[in-house]
Amino acid sequence: MLVRSRLFALLFAALTTSAWIVLWMWDGGPYARYLRHASWTELPLLGAICREVPGASVTLAALLHSAAWLLMIAAMMLPTAFPLLDTFRRMTSKRENWRTLLAFLIVGYATAWALFGLVVHGFDAALHRVADQLPTLLADGWLIGAAMVALAGVYQFSSLKHRCLDKCGSPLMFITEHWRGRSARRESFLLGMSHGAFCIGCCWALMLLMFAVGTGSVGWMLALGAIMAAEKNFRWGRLIGKPLGVALIAWSVWIVARHAHIA
Repeated sequence: MLVRSRLFALLFAALTTSAWIVLWMWDGGPYARYLRHASWTELPLLGAICREVPGASVTLAALLHSAAWLLMIAAMMLPTAFPLLDTFRRMTSKRENWRTLLAFLIVGYATAWALFGLVVHGFDAALHRVADQLPTLLADGWLIGAAMVALAGVYQFSSLKHRCLDKCGSPLMFITEHWRGRSARRESFLLGMSHGAFCIGCCWALMLLMFAVGTGSVGWMLALGAIMAAEKNFRWGRLIGKPLGVALIAWSVWIVARHAHIA
């Protein structure tokens, strides 16, 4: 059992490390802009496909942004979910299909984050389209960034964040509340989705900072991932929230003051 636990931890670490390496290589390569806000359809081959196939541009962009988003989630959020995955693995280890159940759990978790990613990317795309049509909004885009930073700061003090954090920080209790093992595969998938939903409840405001500072910034992803992992997996992590909230609010005030001074 101990050997299996260590092997699982090593494989999990290898998966997470691989995701970070891919992101780092992508961010340092010639296509780094496609990890952020640039259009995927600017690529030579993809652009040709989009010109020939009606509606391909929107569909292709959505699929590729989703793939990039899931890669970020694998790097940032899977480490925060390790206690849940390891606890579930130990609870189901006597079942012959425990690997399948664990896979359904991970897919459910990823599905919740993928849906959130589609919503956020859709909102981000709509906001950029509006900004392109309104030069004044584009010129004052810093206001949007300041508002997002302030929102993330205020959310650190909300009761909803702390209720979600309590759920994410108690993997054994969470599993016993949401998994009975009767319809094992379906319950495993729904368990993953439920846990993903509570993780989103903890972290959505911090994840929005990715759009304020630049989606795909590996440095910011490392910082935010470390903060979210500490909040969920360590007792002292709960002490991070309020100082972080104060720092984010102060940052938003600094952004406003800086641009007001320039104006």
